Amino acid sequence: MPHPDRSFRFGVFELDGRTGELRKNGKTGPRLVGQPLELLLSMLERPGELVSREELRQRLWPADTFVDYDHGLNAAVNKLREALNDAADNPRFIQTVPRRGYRFIAPVEPAEGAAPVAVMAHRSATAVAASDAAAQAEESYRLLSDPRELPAIAHGYSRALFALLQAMYLSFYVLAMADLGAVDAALGRLRLGSSWLFVLVVVTACIGVAVRLYLLSAAAFGLRDLARRFQRLFPALFLLDELWSLAPFLIVQRIGWGLALAATAALVFLPFSQRSVLLMGDGAASDDPQR
Repeated sequence: MPHPDRSFRFGVFELDGRTGELRKNGKTGPRLVGQPLELLLSMLERPGELVSREELRQRLWPADTFVDYDHGLNAAVNKLREALNDAADNPRFIQTVPRRGYRFIAPVEPAEGAAPVAVMAHRSATAVAASDAAAQAEESYRLLSDPRELPAIAHGYSRALFALLQAMYLSFYVLAMADLGAVDAALGRLRLGSSWLFVLVVVTACIGVAVRLYLLSAAAFGLRDLARRFQRLFPALFLLDELWSLAPFLIVQRIGWGLALAATAALVFLPFSQRSVLLMGDGAASDDPQR
């Protein structure tokens, strides 16, 4: 998409928005085209402001376009950073606001002969700190690993692993529902007041079956933004999963107390592993859209 009379100068670079030509110290380099060009222009037109991920989605991909948005944005950001010789962990131009969007942090001015544009001479440290503090406050409830700290794995592998975990949980619920008499007897042997616990097992198993079928089909059919959707479910799903981490004690007579404790410890960790597996494949690693 041409952008007549929209040329910008920042640092040692000058961009011709009409042609996508990027010059460094007056020397012409490779042209920017497509998503990387649109991404850069989106930020240069609003220097110092947060450009949200949703705004970028609407600008870079029309509503009727079917694309893996996370990976498309990831590729565009990587190409743009490579062209600008910028680094995610120590940015000079493109700052990432995790899970929210991007901000162009270098001073921007119109190139000679270009139409006037908003100029960011020096963005105040107070404004930057306030914005970053808001982003940190948004994330402060997370006691889990920062997505940017996680290693990257192939998108397909992450979905496959996630689907296997959902199938495992689904098997727990189905097996429990298939032999409710054995469940009731196990609760009685544990002397835990089996009547209300029995109802709790049945109700949570029914909820769990529905949730796991949804997540399993979402992983199998490549639902867009599955990692984000799962994180919305995570608080409630965490409680469900932690309750069912006690499931090995229903068969303690068969496996013994030691193995039941070990299995429970592993199941306590699984909710976190589900989240991590998705984030590693959907934008939590160093080369994802969060950086």
